[in-house]
Amino acid sequence: MNFDKKLLDIICCPITHVPLKLLAGDQLSQLNALIDAGRIKSRNDTVAQEPWDAALVTEDGKLAYPVRDGIPVLLEECAIHMSQLAA
Repeated sequence: MNFDKKLLDIICCPITHVPLKLLAGDQLSQLNALIDAGRIKSRNDTVAQEPWDAALVTEDGKLAYPVRDGIPVLLEECAIHMSQLAA
């Protein structure tokens, strides 16, 4: 998925205010496999049910947000801790 570079230059994580970047394809595949297995929870402790089309991740790699139909969903309750990918 391609994002306008200008958009990525101006948006940031609403929680930490760290800049965001597009999540790499291999990490997105890993994330979606864990979602399919019921092993990913959002910040509000809800188990993710649907695979993500794409994701924006903070530059420090700690939080990620889904992109649905090309639109970033930058809501705190939709964010996930990326540490779940390593667990």
